[in-house]
Amino acid sequence: MQSIPVDTARLGVLRCAIAPEAKITNSETQEVKRDRDGNPVWTVAVTVRQDGRRISVIEIAVSGQPKGIEEGQTVKVTGLTAFMWSMGDRHGVSFRADAITPVQGTALHGKGGDA
Repeated sequence: MQSIPVDTARLGVLRCAIAPEAKITNSETQEVKRDRDGNPVWTVAVTVRQDGRRISVIEIAVSGQPKGIEEGQTVKVTGLTAFMWSMGDRHGVSFRADAITPVQGTALHGKGGDA
């Protein structure tokens, strides 16, 4: 699997689209995926909008539960890497980061103009 480091400074504003969720490896047993060190893996859906282009949503995996992240909040992604993968006739790109942290004071609440 080829890994490609991603320059997050070129991705524009990164916002949490879906709050952190534990990555499940077995839907029947609800077993949570673990990294090589045994830490639980979490995913965060993040919106990316570069230079006025369309918004894309990428799902980023991270070891350990990210704290303090709310939907709509601007986030900082550290150590983002893209991985090319293929399984049979399916292929794609997945993303992993060293950390995802909130940028304080940036949550979009959408309630009565307090955004």
